Amino acid sequence: MAPISLQSTYKLVSGYEIPVVGFGVYQTPSDVTEKVTRKAIELGYRHVDSAKVYGNEKESAAAIRGSGLDRSKIFYTSKVPSKCMGYEKAKKAIEESIAAANLGYIDLMLIHAPYGGKEDRLGTWRALVEAQKAGHVRSLGVSNFAIQHLEELEEYIKSGAGGQITVGQYEIHPWCPREDIAEWLQKRNIVVEAYSPLVQATRMKEPVLQNLAKKHGKTEAQVLVRWSLQKGYVPLPKSVTESRILENSQVFDFALSDEDMASLKLNTYEPVCWDPVRDCKI
Repeated sequence: MAPISLQSTYKLVSGYEIPVVGFGVYQTPSDVTEKVTRKAIELGYRHVDSAKVYGNEKESAAAIRGSGLDRSKIFYTSKVPSKCMGYEKAKKAIEESIAAANLGYIDLMLIHAPYGGKEDRLGTWRALVEAQKAGHVRSLGVSNFAIQHLEELEEYIKSGAGGQITVGQYEIHPWCPREDIAEWLQKRNIVVEAYSPLVQATRMKEPVLQNLAKKHGKTEAQVLVRWSLQKGYVPLPKSVTESRILENSQVFDFALSDEDMASLKLNTYEPVCWDPVRDCKI
């Protein structure tokens, strides 16, 4: 793996660049979001992952505007919520997210989950493509789509619907690896983003993780972020604690060996969040 840093990027199939680590604000209270996001930017993060349903788009974007950096230097993501699936509802939600951010454009807009059925999924995509063509959104993607939903969307795009799937965002970590979905995406040069890469701190006492942390003189969280990076994913660690925000970014001065990576191949499927990938049957 070539040397990378917090400011390193991957090229999306849309032609834009996405930083290799994002700062997640899921469940971050709106009254602290601006402060912690600005701190993350000060510490070197250049990628902020928000969503309409998080209730903190406005605060996340305010941190970006107040950072003193040129808008083009920070990558901002939001998402169309499950309750806004379908062309008309999605169009309204996208407009609201654009207005809340007030950044000129949104770098990446995702469909948050595949709920609602085929007609609503494809209608939501149509609304995203329109926003992209209007210059309000630069890149499009999905979150929590099972392979059948990905293939359905791929077929729709090939039929002339427009747009490209540039990113697939999922809960991914050694206890929920989703290797089949990651393989499907990576074969198409679609960037894989990993949310809850720290397993919401529920696995920090696992012997395999503690052994690797001790071996490398790193924390368990840093080992998990590094695992994501070495899989070629874009991890989205979150914290409201300054020391941990910094810690989660200090993952570029060590590498996990092939043996280390193999020890984290656990053959288990134990997500800690919601799981639309399994739950959405239509």
